Amino acid sequence: MATQRTQRSPRLDKKQVVDTALRLLNETGLDGLTLRAIAKELDVQAPALYWHFKNKQELLDEMATEMYRRMVDVPGATGGEGWRERLLAANRGLRSALLSYRDGAKVFSGSRFTGTLHAVEMERTLTLFTEAGFTLTQAVRATSTAFLYTIGFVTEEQGVQPLPGERREGYDTDERARRMADFPLSAAAGAEIFEDYERHFEEGLGLIVAGIGARYGMG
Repeated sequence: MATQRTQRSPRLDKKQVVDTALRLLNETGLDGLTLRAIAKELDVQAPALYWHFKNKQELLDEMATEMYRRMVDVPGATGGEGWRERLLAANRGLRSALLSYRDGAKVFSGSRFTGTLHAVEMERTLTLFTEAGFTLTQAVRATSTAFLYTIGFVTEEQGVQPLPGERREGYDTDERARRMADFPLSAAAGAEIFEDYERHFEEGLGLIVAGIGARYGMG
């Protein structure tokens, strides 16, 4: 413990660490993002980071929280007058925010928000839904389903395109079609799976919103 205290940096604050981690994430991806790499970038010894974070998961929790904080600071990211509009705006904003970071969906998924900032928007959303006629349970199911769709969609999208303009090797749809020539429908489906993610996301989100309305009789 004594050794660790001597390596703590009084000039290092939590926000510096998180901002640096989010910046490095775009360079290294989640697998390459280590406390050692962050410490090197900040020009401190790795143990200095343990003043703020006991382990990498605590850092990821704070990174996800900062990603969310930046997302809700964008005008219109979670807005909308009706439940449909709010659900569409919130999930479009979430996807856009996650795509700003390499492995953004992986960082966000499973992380625990620190503080209660997220509760502000959650309360507004649940109030809007319940006032529209949803029970609280239905409101939670509806919003959670849309959220999980977005997280899953972006996880798969970033598996192919880690950042906008990048494409991982092995996802050439023409080459895939040639390899799967004996399975014509599956071969042709490649363009529907691995191309035009913007359109596919919107179509899928639209299906979910329509399904929620139909399932709970919201017209």
